[in-house]
Amino acid sequence: MNSVQQLNERIRREAGFVQEVVREIGRVIVGQERLISRLLIGLLCNGHVLIEGVPGLAKTLTVRTLSATLNVKFQRIQFTPDLLPADLIGTQIYNPRTGEFTPRLGPVFSNIVLADEINRAPAKVQSALLEAMEERQVTLGDQSYALQDPFMVLATQNPIEQEGTYPLPEAQLDRFMLKVVVGYPTRAEERTIMERMTNTASIVPPAVIEADHIRRARDVVSSIYVDDKITDYVLNIIFATREPAANGLKELQPLIEVGASPRATIFLVKAAKAHAFLRGRGYVTPDDVKAVAPDVLRHRIKLTFEAEAEDITSGQIIQQILSRTGVP
Repeated sequence: MNSVQQLNERIRREAGFVQEVVREIGRVIVGQERLISRLLIGLLCNGHVLIEGVPGLAKTLTVRTLSATLNVKFQRIQFTPDLLPADLIGTQIYNPRTGEFTPRLGPVFSNIVLADEINRAPAKVQSALLEAMEERQVTLGDQSYALQDPFMVLATQNPIEQEGTYPLPEAQLDRFMLKVVVGYPTRAEERTIMERMTNTASIVPPAVIEADHIRRARDVVSSIYVDDKITDYVLNIIFATREPAANGLKELQPLIEVGASPRATIFLVKAAKAHAFLRGRGYVTPDDVKAVAPDVLRHRIKLTFEAEAEDITSGQIIQQILSRTGVP
């Protein structure tokens, strides 16, 4: 009991920055509470986040605003069809006087990297991020260079139906901890956006968090308690994506070609812990799991041609699984 109380006290102490960050972001961004929450979850879990939505929904502005509240190095990379891998990770420059190669490190050597419109560059460029995202290092020639800590890729993309977009490789999609789909604002929110963006000067929020504070918060998140029943609940959800018929969801069997990977299991637990942290709790509940499951799983379930022909989305599949899986 004392350990739970100590953990809750530690969470209250370390989570104080959350309200500061949300308040500063709210001075610039109207609405988008879900997106902001998921960006904070990615930051707390040392995970990368993919943000999808049509142009003009403040995806880039939200990421830039979040980065401004953190006293860390930020770099934006605009992905275009003519972008080269060296434009991301850097290259080696030959010095004819010494006969040696000197590394010139690329913009990926930052704490927060905004890969803007990531799916407008071809697969070769997108794949250049794979080692950086997974191993937290970049190899140039025969030498590997460690990336800074914290390191986080926040990528935006337009829906793949848009002209001039390339689908991301499945291996790279799996490296993103979360995929957040951003929709249109409400009428009231859009009125506020219109008034704020047409009548006032742009606001640059101050940095309120240091890198050391982020690392301390991550330590607290990792220590949040997960009961065995919650663990079984997570496994039931994951295995329902792989073997629907064996888990009482026979009607979904023809719709799912590939289920969620073990990486999804790990990320689902981590994201649920961070979700509990943001709410000041030292333990995970089923509601934490259900809240983050769509963002963890939607890009990890590959649908069959039959499902696509019927306009069934992975989000609809996930909602059916969550509604039919027993809650502890």
